[in-house]
Amino acid sequence: MAAQDVLSQTTRLASSSALLQVLFRVVTFGLNAFTLRYLSRDLIGVVNVRLTLLYSTVVFLAREAFRKACLSGSTKRNWTKTINLLWLTVPLGVFWSVFLGLVWLHLLQVPDPSVVPHYQAGVVAFGLSAIIELLGEPLRVLAQAHLLVRLKVIAESLSIASKCVLTVILVVLYPQWGLYVFTLAQLLYVGVLVMCYVIYFVMFLGSPEATKKSFPIARMKALLPNLVEDETFVNWKEARLTWSFFKQSFLKQILTEGERYVMTFLNVLNFGDQGVYDIVNNLGSLVARFIFLPIEDSFYVFFAKVLERGKSVKDQKQDDVAMAANVLELLLKLVLLIGLTITVFGYAYSQLALDIYGGSILSSGTGPDLLRCYSLYVLFLAINGITECFTFALMCKEEVDRYNFVMLALSFTFLCISYFLTHWYGSVGFILANCFSMGIRIAHSMHYIYDYFKESTYRPLTGLLPSPFLVLIYIISGVITGFSEVVFCCDKGWMARLVHISVGALCFAATIVTMFCTETKLIHFVRSQ
Repeated sequence: MAAQDVLSQTTRLASSSALLQVLFRVVTFGLNAFTLRYLSRDLIGVVNVRLTLLYSTVVFLAREAFRKACLSGSTKRNWTKTINLLWLTVPLGVFWSVFLGLVWLHLLQVPDPSVVPHYQAGVVAFGLSAIIELLGEPLRVLAQAHLLVRLKVIAESLSIASKCVLTVILVVLYPQWGLYVFTLAQLLYVGVLVMCYVIYFVMFLGSPEATKKSFPIARMKALLPNLVEDETFVNWKEARLTWSFFKQSFLKQILTEGERYVMTFLNVLNFGDQGVYDIVNNLGSLVARFIFLPIEDSFYVFFAKVLERGKSVKDQKQDDVAMAANVLELLLKLVLLIGLTITVFGYAYSQLALDIYGGSILSSGTGPDLLRCYSLYVLFLAINGITECFTFALMCKEEVDRYNFVMLALSFTFLCISYFLTHWYGSVGFILANCFSMGIRIAHSMHYIYDYFKESTYRPLTGLLPSPFLVLIYIISGVITGFSEVVFCCDKGWMARLVHISVGALCFAATIVTMFCTETKLIHFVRSQ
């Protein structure tokens, strides 16, 4: 597949995934606001922090390394061996589910049954849901490798919709069920997700469309583990790369979900405070994550297909290098501007957003400061997502292994800093610790990108340098909206709030107009792709 075709399809995948993340985040956002009025903060804290952490940890540790290794390189490979390797995620998932389930049941603090009933059933159900989701992993990797955009969008949209509808119905009709409500909804979610992929491939394989696309799999039986006569069961190059990514993924999970591990294992916040933190976290990431994560996932595939892993820039096709450098530069500029916009305007509108969303229960206390810090953290997330996306797509096995030692030291440092900052600053300390660790990861990735392109004429890191005039507009907007918050927000009535919102809208419009005038190359890229 030509590099331009890969770019076009990758952009479609990123756009569709972004829309999907919009749906997921908006629904989660609304669901939290709804359930907050029916359920206790402690129950929401147990579900959204304790049980969701169990599920995400099992899934991440079982599949992340396999997914990265099997999506690297060309789609022209021995897919029988790749599928065999992907099926190993299931026994690995069973192991992690049982092991971590026992930890969650016997080593961690158990919630008060009168406040959060049926905790044991919740642990079992969330662990089981992770295993069910892993049963569809070979199908999901195959679909993503061949850029089957609509399948991902439809499958995840239907599963999210099913989960949310069932949750709302059960919360309204049977609020006394407690965790049973969320366990049933979680099992329905993963069941619908896997069945969508199964049904699609049953209909797709052997069809004229599959033949036209020269799809490497012809029948459903080939999607099950198969022995290849006179050959090894798996591709050992992929297996060794998977092992390297596995060691890295274990550490990356600690960094990604570090604050939840600290909450869960060290009990620095009670379940009610954990619930508030998670609600504020969802609000803070509502805009950021639905853009950055789809871009990172989709363009990891792009860079892995266009450039060959482990080869220097001189040994690559120069047309592909030029395209990759240009795309990387523009992606960095895109996420930087999005991150700066959220940081600048998020500071002045955090308290208002929390007051509208959850009333005084969220807008009083540390809630506004937590959301302001998260607005800054979004900027770190934006830059790190793209720089690591490129770095992980190009690192050879030895470089991945070396990076694992960096991640090990960073993970230990992060946990220590999180513990102490939380004791000093409460939940805000989690965000500050995340900013620190993300800054170190960004520095490492930028060093790799600089070294990779230093023997060429391309300098994609210049994407992190916005127009000076645009920076000035950001500063002016931050000062004006900050002053507006002091004068008009948030205890002076709705008219004052509307004035504050209008001031922000004018500043935002001025920022966007300046962006269109000063970043013409980026605007052309976004419009054309």
